[in-house]
Amino acid sequence: MTRTPLITIASIIEQSMCRLPSQQQITWVVAVTWVHSSTGVKLPIKALAEVVKSANAERDAADQIVFCVDGVHGFGIEDQDVSQLGCDFFIAGTHKWIFGPRGTGVIWGNDKAWARSEPVIPSFSASYAAWLGMMSTDEVPDGMHFTPGGFHSFEHRWALPAAFELHQQLGKANVQTRIHALNSQTKEGLAKMPHVQLYTPMSTELSSGLVCFDVNGMKPGEVVKRMHDRGIIMSSTPYRDSYARFAPSLLNNEEEIDRALAEIRAIA
Repeated sequence: MTRTPLITIASIIEQSMCRLPSQQQITWVVAVTWVHSSTGVKLPIKALAEVVKSANAERDAADQIVFCVDGVHGFGIEDQDVSQLGCDFFIAGTHKWIFGPRGTGVIWGNDKAWARSEPVIPSFSASYAAWLGMMSTDEVPDGMHFTPGGFHSFEHRWALPAAFELHQQLGKANVQTRIHALNSQTKEGLAKMPHVQLYTPMSTELSSGLVCFDVNGMKPGEVVKRMHDRGIIMSSTPYRDSYARFAPSLLNNEEEIDRALAEIRAIA
């Protein structure tokens, strides 16, 4: 399963190197999802970054590919410094695994990525002060140029430090170990059931905090309703090909996992 995404991305980049004489087409941005909410599959971002880096070695500075990562289902689980992933932009919501307020998120970018970007949303932050001539543009942090105007949810932003502090107190490595252990327990239990089709890889190298599966003879929505009726919270993936989905997190324990597995087992 590690080969497919690498071959796919490499093929896209390789094809983009061949500019069409009539249209002058070229790939400027490659964007991938770290952990897919549809299947729970975690992509090898560092390996993909090397593919992009290799392609960029053959390009002029103005034609460099910007590598972007949607990291929402890895951020707050994986013990990873995003600045070491190899991507140019990393974007994630903080209302999921960080347990921050809804509507909050982060955008990290390296210097090269910010320099290649242009703000397209009118900003009412420090950028407005620069427009008024009260300060120079260079004095405004890059991110503030890309912040929209209007009234902001400051109370939500002010709550985020507490969410991040919790993770720092627990320790990123401990959080990763705990969530991976609960998800492994879930996958191992489901894999033993003949009436269940597991889609998320068993390996923690290729998965994170989501477990996607099907129960033979039942639609995902039916599985979700049955679990909800028994006080077990789960969801189905909101895509064309939908699956039932568990998301064991820091809020759960082993006994709750066993109870959920017992209910899935009872469906047979």
